[in-house]
Amino acid sequence: MPDKSIKDIYINSYSAICNLGANIEQIFLNTQNRDKDFFTLDSNVIKGEPFYFGKINSNLPEIENNEKYNLRCNRILLHCAKQIEKDITSAIKKYGRNRIGIVIGTTNSGVDEYAASKDIDHSQIGNPAGFLQKYLGLTGYYSGVSTACTSGIKAFSTARKLIENDICDAVIAGATDALCRMPVYGFHSLEVLSYEHSIPFSKNRNGINIGEGGALFLIEKEKTKQSIKIEGIGETSDAYHCATPDPDGIQASAAIKEALEKSGLNPNDISYINLHGTGTLSNDLMEANAVYRIFKNNIPVSSTKSLTGHCLGASAGIEAALCCAMLDRRINPDKKLLPHKYDGLYDDILPELQLTNYGQKVESLNHVMCNAFGFGGSNAVIILGVSN
Repeated sequence: MPDKSIKDIYINSYSAICNLGANIEQIFLNTQNRDKDFFTLDSNVIKGEPFYFGKINSNLPEIENNEKYNLRCNRILLHCAKQIEKDITSAIKKYGRNRIGIVIGTTNSGVDEYAASKDIDHSQIGNPAGFLQKYLGLTGYYSGVSTACTSGIKAFSTARKLIENDICDAVIAGATDALCRMPVYGFHSLEVLSYEHSIPFSKNRNGINIGEGGALFLIEKEKTKQSIKIEGIGETSDAYHCATPDPDGIQASAAIKEALEKSGLNPNDISYINLHGTGTLSNDLMEANAVYRIFKNNIPVSSTKSLTGHCLGASAGIEAALCCAMLDRRINPDKKLLPHKYDGLYDDILPELQLTNYGQKVESLNHVMCNAFGFGGSNAVIILGVSN
């Protein structure tokens, strides 16, 4: 029987890597650096056409003597795991190897490697989760999640269900994606891949930049002094179009409302919203409508994809990690918000949102929201908060 007494779950340790840095402290610090360009101009992904990509520039650990798991997305995941391995080891001692679950979101897995190897294991969505389970020596539940851009938040949702239903005492949840030609070609064919830096919500928007990265979270039902509380998650589906969101954002708004209801919070309790913010007209219009419907322009918002690029299945995981860092008083004692990097020319065909500036601070930073809206009409919203 599900344990109905479990109402709260907590992020007790977390890590990340992307183009902004090799750890969450460095990543958050670099979000505040307005003068440095963290994108790489590359004409080799699509031969002869230069595009900006959010590439990881750090050295990743090797996966030796295991061809099934020797994938770049797993090396990204391993990097994140090593950063919180001490906390994971403590959880294993506390709960046992069969009581810790693993849920990893991804869209690419090892599709690039599969093109060369023809090893079907390389293209399996569950490969990263299987790798992490084997690496950590766990024996319980593990699964992959692939719901396009919402995969990272869906991993949190699955983790909550596993703990609530007494399948796991703790869950290692996260997301990983490496730069991959297949989705890059796909976005190029949709004519939404930008030759310039992405500037979401600008009237001069020009499309998306693709990035890569990963994030990992240790989730438990018991909190520590440094815990980040998972306060509420909302999930809906548009059933509108395979690649274009409903411009009115009706179901996106419903996901936001569900997250608020489950958290027991009101719109004015939210200090900041991390937007999905891809920099395409269809996403900007839908999300501006969805957010404005509930919050008007009373809440500071930003899209960190203007800093990291769109990391596909890893995007919501990385953005959730950035929200954790913003709430984490060890990393962000001054209560700085994540900035919105663009040209300052807001698209006036959109409802007006309150985009953040570099260096902007707030007096109260207790509850933040992170949006994710993916292909197929998948909508997921998570609210995170300080636990004390």
